[in-house]
Amino acid sequence: MSRATLILLCLAAGLLAGVGVATLSPQAAGWGIGVAGPVGTLWLNGLQMTVIPLVVTLLITGVATTAEAAQAGRIAGRAIVTFLGLVTLTATMAALVTPVLLHLVPIPRGAAAALKTALGHAAPVGPTPPISEFLTGIVPTNIFAAATNNALLSLILFTLAFAFAMTRIEGSGRAQLLGFFTAIRDAMLVLIGWVLWLAPLGVFALAFVVGASAGSAAFGALLHYIATIASIGVIVMLMAYAVAAIAGRVPLPRFARALAPAQAVAISTQSSLASLPAMVEGTKTLRIAPATSSLVLPMAVAMFRGTQPAMNVAVALYIADWFGIVPGPAAVAAAVVAAILVSLGSASLPSQITFFASIAPVCVALGVPAAPLGLLIAVETIPDIFRTLGNVSMDLAATATVSRWSGTIDEERP
Repeated sequence: MSRATLILLCLAAGLLAGVGVATLSPQAAGWGIGVAGPVGTLWLNGLQMTVIPLVVTLLITGVATTAEAAQAGRIAGRAIVTFLGLVTLTATMAALVTPVLLHLVPIPRGAAAALKTALGHAAPVGPTPPISEFLTGIVPTNIFAAATNNALLSLILFTLAFAFAMTRIEGSGRAQLLGFFTAIRDAMLVLIGWVLWLAPLGVFALAFVVGASAGSAAFGALLHYIATIASIGVIVMLMAYAVAAIAGRVPLPRFARALAPAQAVAISTQSSLASLPAMVEGTKTLRIAPATSSLVLPMAVAMFRGTQPAMNVAVALYIADWFGIVPGPAAVAAAVVAAILVSLGSASLPSQITFFASIAPVCVALGVPAAPLGLLIAVETIPDIFRTLGNVSMDLAATATVSRWSGTIDEERP
């Protein structure tokens, strides 16, 4: 049994146990919450303590990798520009579409209120400041204070500037700094792996509290969450067809025929890397020159996640609606920027490892609590299917776009 499946089963078991105990004996449910609550909170704190060092080191090593790839030639540079343009497009789409979806098919209010009560320790980060104060506060006067006060957008922007500055120093110094931050990143990944090893226990404890407090309404709320977030992934996948047709000038039937085998692998494996051989075969159908596909596709798999910023913004906006928070335009813009920047460093990692670290900064930028992520990570297995489908589709669409931009379409190939 995979760990993701085990965590999902522990979520269901915890919810059922909480609902059952609360139905049979409210007093016993109170005792159970007294035991399970601290266990779930401790596990959640273990996840939260990894966020800042992991985000900082992933950004620095990601920028270094991106800068190195950009020096590989014009095609590599065009690929990076294409990747950044597409994640900006998809993240903006999610910021606009998610509130519409939640308005058309709202979260059941009773379930939302019950879940909010069950996660009562999850307090909002704070009210959104006026736009003038927001803009002047982006550049921190004290980077350590920014980290202490959860000003993650300021921290991310400083880290991004530091990473680009690091690429401009002499080779030996750059290599030493990169090695230092790479070692910290690897150590943090080991640490978060240990925390995730305890995820079945932590998720069961959190789910028990939610089930005992919110009752059976918790199941409906989680299903609504899965459907909403998966819908954003489907929209990203459909956008890939439009990108291929408009920017790549590929006929839709040909693109669909080239993409179908890779999508089949993506559904069965939930891995963009495992889908790479099928995508390479698809580039032959798209008549992309091998010199271009052999460079751009591996770059896309390693550096580009078309769905990550979009679905992460959607998760944060869902939590905002869940807690009755209405973020202002400045906060939404900050969330989009945070999602794009964090995606630079975490694209090549498994989604379960980076789920909390990549979404928590978006939640902080939006002014919503990150604590519900400890519960939502348990159902990530299902949305992750749509993440992978969208990623694979965008990878091939981006490759077709770069190929057309570079003039490397093999017109003689049938």
